[in-house]
Amino acid sequence: QVGLAEMKTAVDQTGGVMVLAEQFRAETFRSSLRRLFRRDASGALEMYFNATFSVFCVPQVMVCGGIGPMSALAVKSKSISENEVGMGQTTSWRVCSLNGDTSIAVYYEIVNQHSNPIPAGTPFYLQFCVRYKRSNGEIRLRVMTVARRWAESSAAHDIVAGFDQEATALLMARVSTFRVEHEETFDLLRWLDRTLIRVGSKFGEYAKDAPETFRMPGPFAIYPQFMFNLRRSQFLQTANNTPDETAFYRLVMGRETVLNSLVMIQPTLTAYTFSGPPKPVLLDVASITPDSILLLDTFFMIVVHAGSTVAEWRKAGYQDQPEHDAFRQLLAAPVADAARAMAERCPTPRLVECDQGGSQARFLLAKLNPSATHATSDAGGGMGSGFDAQFGAQGAEIIFTDDISMNVFMQHLAKLAVQS
Repeated sequence: QVGLAEMKTAVDQTGGVMVLAEQFRAETFRSSLRRLFRRDASGALEMYFNATFSVFCVPQVMVCGGIGPMSALAVKSKSISENEVGMGQTTSWRVCSLNGDTSIAVYYEIVNQHSNPIPAGTPFYLQFCVRYKRSNGEIRLRVMTVARRWAESSAAHDIVAGFDQEATALLMARVSTFRVEHEETFDLLRWLDRTLIRVGSKFGEYAKDAPETFRMPGPFAIYPQFMFNLRRSQFLQTANNTPDETAFYRLVMGRETVLNSLVMIQPTLTAYTFSGPPKPVLLDVASITPDSILLLDTFFMIVVHAGSTVAEWRKAGYQDQPEHDAFRQLLAAPVADAARAMAERCPTPRLVECDQGGSQARFLLAKLNPSATHATSDAGGGMGSGFDAQFGAQGAEIIFTDDISMNVFMQHLAKLAVQS
């Protein structure tokens, strides 16, 4: 504990950088530092300075605020909403340093009067302007104007067709962490649940009071899954991390791209087997099998997890025998893929290599959906000791936790969303 949690606001608003490492000689710190000062083909640093980020919008849309690595400027405008989200009461912000991956969340409010309806399909415009200085002294202005169409709130199919569930998950994650840091009495999980229930009730497809008929339309299909994993993530569940670690995770999530932030919220899991090329698998405890290797990417950490059979073969030295070249390649493939992912990121993630049943396998188990636990019948009812207690009656991995599974979460959502 060195006080990063207390310094987070200063680091965020002045364009600073945090790197989480055990010591300054750690490879994660050294490689992160090298990447931070990368240069492009012309020799200029791949970072930009003293930027001003401004937004402009039509009269029917108001700016609630923004969340990102920036500080609010005292710029008054008729487009400022009274409902503040993040850093509000302005339409311009100072971004002291940024790079090609910096992303800023802007929150809007529609204020058009019902007495003056706008015909559905009428276009409107939002504009984003970034004025910044390059490391060679050049000053540039970058302007992006986006067009959208008005839709009637009753015309759900138009809204559904234009819904971006990935971007929405990140917007919800940022406003959640911002509010939990700045509001003392904020009941975060209840607010997230109520918001998700309202979304399911408005846009879900179901028959009244019939939970078994509930389903989310295509553009919303994975959104409840994102919210389930966000509730369990290190951004909101702080019990297993120090305040400094929590501050670091939240700071990085508050400035990274949508794709990188989604990996933080819902990690990717890839399985390597003899039966074919690597393939993505469900983020579920059922994906752990004795004869496969799993690669978990949480953005901050990359875990290479060997199944129990694979670990026994490796300990027996099969990979060193010429006739088992396929096994040697199987062991090398996930490590090579992990190295490629680590080479592109700043800060550099930590690499953990572990075996099924080992102590460091906890890094993988903590991220998986607990569809099979010590309390479920899936694990075979009454369990004995030793192997059966760890892996269940059929040799399948189980998780010792009281957390609810994704299936139970969706059942509760369906039950509450379809109520009359």
